[in-house]
Amino acid sequence: MARSSRRLQLEIGLAALSGLLLVLTVAWPEWIEMIFGVDPDHGDGSLEWLIVGVTAVFAVVASLRARADWRRLHGAAEGEAR
Repeated sequence: MARSSRRLQLEIGLAALSGLLLVLTVAWPEWIEMIFGVDPDHGDGSLEWLIVGVTAVFAVVASLRARADWRRLHGAAEGEAR
């Protein structure tokens, strides 16, 4: 059960990271240039949006898996209480 709990935390963390990257990209579309001092997309912000898109897909998958894990863990706890 500890492994499932850790996986649940990882899935929730990935969803949170995606949200953070989305907010960061909306607020500062060129955050990679500001943080790392490089300009891989020539200042148009496309790399940042690509990162947001990719992490958003992972976040949706992670959220669905976290929901299933939570339900399984919650159901197992109710079964033990009975």
